[in-house]
This record gives sequence, C-alpha cells and structure tokens, in this order.
Amino acid sequence: MNAFVVNLIAAMLRVATPLLLAAVGETFAERAGVLNLGIEGTMFFAAFLGFFVADATGSLWIGLLAAIISGVLAGLLMALLSVTLGVNQHVSGLGITLLLTGLALFAFRLRYGGRSTPPAIPPFPLLDPLPNVPILGNILQQYLLTYVAFLVVAPVAWWLLYRTSFGLNVRAVGENPEAADAAGVNVFRIRYLALGIGGGLMAAGGAFLSLSQLGAFTHGIVAGRGWVAIALVIFGNWHPIKVMLGALIFGGTFALQLRLQAIGLQLPIPYESFLALPYIVTLVALVLAGRNASYPAALLKPYRRE
Repeated sequence: MNAFVVNLIAAMLRVATPLLLAAVGETFAERAGVLNLGIEGTMFFAAFLGFFVADATGSLWIGLLAAIISGVLAGLLMALLSVTLGVNQHVSGLGITLLLTGLALFAFRLRYGGRSTPPAIPPFPLLDPLPNVPILGNILQQYLLTYVAFLVVAPVAWWLLYRTSFGLNVRAVGENPEAADAAGVNVFRIRYLALGIGGGLMAAGGAFLSLSQLGAFTHGIVAGRGWVAIALVIFGNWHPIKVMLGALIFGGTFALQLRLQAIGLQLPIPYESFLALPYIVTLVALVLAGRNASYPAALLKPYRRE
C-alpha cells in the first residue's frame, strides 16, 4: 500500500504539471479581462513545435524555447484580435485553437507522415535529488519542469499579481479598464503583456507533454487539458495558489484511475468510467466552486478608449 500511495503522489505531480502551467497562464489573461480560448491550440502547437525543433536540432532546450516563443506569439495574436481589433473573445480564441491545431497537424504530416512507426526522441530525464531516501526520494523523482511549475511559476505568479505594481495594474485592467486608464495605466499594453506571458506558460505546459512526459508527439497529446485548465482557473477563483490546488486534485484523480486500471481492479463498470473520472471530478469541483466565483468584472468586455 505504501508503494501504491507513493507512486500515486509522484504521478499526481507529473500529471498536474502541464495543467498548472497552462492554468496559471490563463489566470494572467483572465485577470486582465481577456478569456483566451486559444489555450488548447496553443498547447497543441507548442507540443508539436517543441518536439519538431528538438528532433531537428538534437537539443531539448532549444525545442522548449521554440515552444515557449510560439506560445508568446499566439498570445500576442489573441491580443491583436481581441484587444486591438475588438473581435469577440470567444470567436478569437476558438479561431486560434482551430488555426494552430490545423497547422500542427499539417506540419506533422508533412514531416513525419510517411513513417511506419511514430517518431520519438529521448525526453528530459527525471531528476533524483534524494536517491537514498526511500519514500520522499521516490516522490521527488520528477522532471525539472515539474519543479519549476510548483516551486517557481505558481509562487512567482502569486507575487506578481498581488505584490507588485504590475499585478495591481493587471487586476485593475481586468476589473475596471476605464478607471485604470484614467489613472494613467495603459490598458492595451497591460493586456498585451498579460496575454503574452499567459501564452508562454500555456506553451510550456504543452511542451512538457512532448519533451518530458512522452518524448513523442501524437494527435491526442493534449486531450482537452486546455479546457480543463480554464475550469481550474474558475475553481481557483483566479488565484494562482488555489489554481495549483485544483491542478493537484485533477492530477491526483487522473493518476488514480491510471493505477486502478494498471493493477487490474475488477469492477462491474466499463473501463471508460475510469477515463471519465478525472473530468467528472473537475466538473463537480467547478460546480461547487463556481457558485461563489468572483469573475473579473471586465472579463469578455472589449475596451474602447473615448
């Protein structure tokens, strides 16, 4: 039982990593008043581009950098459409998801379509900081991006949003852009910055899947994690630390269903029920938390300076 629990906790952290990175990125965007539904496409394209560049150059780090840059550019594209041009945010985000997903699939078929076996690369290795410690050492055997997500990204995002003037400006723009503008805050610049930062984090989450967890790229690599990340933002009430808790809940549930299937647990229900379990738990948590959610007041509202 101890081994089961230890492996479950270790897997929970790995599964939660891309969700945490993407959800914190979405938190920045929504705190600034923009719902970025391009998150799924951003993660998918970054997963492909990171894999492709790493495969072409032989460097996982260059692949990760390329993926993050693609996410920043996707965020800036979202800003151009929704902030500068004032296009409906739902339409802009879904359009970006469709565009980036299509581009990634097209490029993948051009580059790898003729192979009889799926392409693969050696992924980032697991770090083992405490190899001689039986329980804690096994839990801490994680990828570098997992450490970065939990120990750097989430705390720094909290600090930026709640302890700096930049974070105050982001929250002000998301609550009342007219008042922020009157106080001398450049609403357009803040929203561009928030979407750029958010896009980079979303892309890091997508690249984690192909460069760390799998070492490969498949058509179903993201599997709706972008949409789950949006739900986690609402569950966490637009607070990075609470979002991290939501990512751990989903990651723990997902890891649990994988291990229940692996040990061959016999229940009078179809195995698809196990696959649906994490999403059901997410929906239940979202329903419970969504009743008291305090949305940014200017979310989904385009700003026009008069």
